[in-house]
Amino acid sequence: MAIPFVPRIDDAPYAVATQVSPLVQRVIAQNPSKFSYHGTGTYVLGSQDVVVIDPGPILDSHRDALVRALDGRNVVGIVVTHCHSDHSPLTEWLHKETGATRFAIGP
Repeated sequence: MAIPFVPRIDDAPYAVATQVSPLVQRVIAQNPSKFSYHGTGTYVLGSQDVVVIDPGPILDSHRDALVRALDGRNVVGIVVTHCHSDHSPLTEWLHKETGATRFAIGP
């Protein structure tokens, strides 16, 4: 089985959901730095029932792009890979909006 092409992250537009494989979308936050490289990546996995990985930083443009990417789909889980300020801050907002279960390890 071939692995589908995944667009380069440094070519990805900000605040736009990019389809990186049939069941994965990526939204890049406009927070480039030495810490976050081109910007923090938020991933939406699934089709109708989806899981969001690393909701991202509190930026209106990123939150709005995530809402557009979800497009009314059912968020069943929110996974936070680590509790840095570029990965986890939108978790609570997304949980309140969707009621999805949060999965995280952190302080």
